[in-house]
Amino acid sequence: MLPAPPISKIWRIPRLHNLELLRSQHLTQSFPLHTHEQYAIGVIEHGALGYFYRGENIVAARGQINLCIPDEPHTGQPVTLEGWGYRMFYLEPSFLEGVVSDVSGCSRGLPFFQSGVISDDVVAQDFLHLHRLLEKPDTSLLESETLLQSVLARFIERYADVNLRPRKFGREPRAVTLMKQFLEENFSADVSLDALSRVTGLNRFHLVHVFTKTVGIAPHAFLRQVRVRNAKKLLLEGQGIAEVALACGFTDQSHLTRWFKRLWAVTPAQYRKSVQDAYSLPQ
Repeated sequence: MLPAPPISKIWRIPRLHNLELLRSQHLTQSFPLHTHEQYAIGVIEHGALGYFYRGENIVAARGQINLCIPDEPHTGQPVTLEGWGYRMFYLEPSFLEGVVSDVSGCSRGLPFFQSGVISDDVVAQDFLHLHRLLEKPDTSLLESETLLQSVLARFIERYADVNLRPRKFGREPRAVTLMKQFLEENFSADVSLDALSRVTGLNRFHLVHVFTKTVGIAPHAFLRQVRVRNAKKLLLEGQGIAEVALACGFTDQSHLTRWFKRLWAVTPAQYRKSVQDAYSLPQ
């Protein structure tokens, strides 16, 4: 049987710190010695990747994390005839430096990772889940930023050479109130962590931590609830579902429908019909 043809997709998200992502399946080519300007972090989905890295030949197998630090020469080649498939993140060094600073509260410089292959099922699954979310066009900026920051903070804390101990935070009730007000007033906008940081004066990691600790859900989940709540009001006013979706910050009608049903167990159309039927009953 002939091996499956290789499939690759690469895309860039400028608003997410110029993040580049790659999804490849059934790769069988060999890459010559080369370097990246970014941190290259990925997870092997099938097969195995062999590469020369930091003076030795290593292998990343299915479920393992493969890693290359910026400007470190490395190769890449299949270990078996089936090749390999992986999902890759290419991250700007300044962004990882910022994550370290936000978590620790001080500048620590660029994080260094000793190993090119890491076995950690939990973090690997976190990376895969995040990568798949970032492939969906309807994933909000706030959710993308929050999850990217969270996954990287955990990864850096476990495997970088910096002694990354997250600061202990209080509940910051005033900051949480300001964030909730901002999200309720700007529910139709594509809110960013930087916007919440300007409102509260807290850094991105700090504000997500205190909001989640106080409210019980992350800011992006709270924003989604606010959007659905406002969608209900507009539906009751008789506006069309597609119109309501755009007015409430959803990318389209199907995006609204998916989250409306997840939170209320009915679709927007079913909700509107049930309300209309209730109004039509004899009084």
